[in-house]
Amino acid sequence: MKEYSITVVKTNNPTILKFETNHLLVKRKNYEYKNIDEAQNAPLAQQLFHLPFIKTVYVSGNFIGLERYDIVEWEDVKDEVAQQLVEYLNAGEPVVIEEDTDKPIAITVYAEVTPNPATMKFVASKKIVGATYEFKNIDEARMSPLAMELFQLPFVKQVFIDENYVSVSKYEVAEWEDITLELRELIRNFIAQGKEIVLGNAKSTGKGDTKETSTIKVEENLDDTSLEIIDILEEYVKPAVASDGGNILFKSYEKETGKVNVILQGACSGCPSSTFTLKNGIETMLKNMMGDKINEVVALNG
Repeated sequence: MKEYSITVVKTNNPTILKFETNHLLVKRKNYEYKNIDEAQNAPLAQQLFHLPFIKTVYVSGNFIGLERYDIVEWEDVKDEVAQQLVEYLNAGEPVVIEEDTDKPIAITVYAEVTPNPATMKFVASKKIVGATYEFKNIDEARMSPLAMELFQLPFVKQVFIDENYVSVSKYEVAEWEDITLELRELIRNFIAQGKEIVLGNAKSTGKGDTKETSTIKVEENLDDTSLEIIDILEEYVKPAVASDGGNILFKSYEKETGKVNVILQGACSGCPSSTFTLKNGIETMLKNMMGDKINEVVALNG
């Protein structure tokens, strides 16, 4: 049984909020409903339209977008809506009744090099997971059918899955020019067949000790400095790291020494150049933005 959490995300349009989930809601396409009649194939949207302030419902990948009428402000109702969504999803109720479920999903996958010569990034043309997952061996991969299939190949060392890509790390026994096509086709065919990438009760490895911006879950026991570091990592560092097929997590902050510990995942893990570059880049950024609160950044391989 999948356990859902909701993260509320503002958009450029003040009347629209995104309610992001940690699991995919729909696989085949995006959906937009402007009234309850249009939502006949979408039980969740039908329920949302019973709220008098809901104008439009968007369902896409791992988020629900809601546009409101001006009779309310989001600040007054967003927590209630997020709670309602969590309860609905965790009850196992359907979101959208999708048609042609036996028809292959239109998908393309391309291979992209990363700063780590032992890791290749395979990017899909659509979102495939709603959270971050890292598997270092076949035992850890039991909750991911795709990772399990990849580990059947003798040259696969580690698998990292995030949003719309899969990073595969290899053993030295194989060269990328000999295995890239095989890996790309395996991943593309797996997604096209509509198979579940990660099982619903799999635990994400992408949160670490970070807070969630969810109105439902907020990490406790973090001081203000730690929360500020997390915000900086999320806004300025993670997007660049993700583009290279990796991820960075906040682990801890030691107030007495000013030391920040972060964890590198995916393509960044085990890559000496990435570790050095990221460590120094993050250290410089945090020192510039936070002053003498920061003395040192230590980058650990996940």
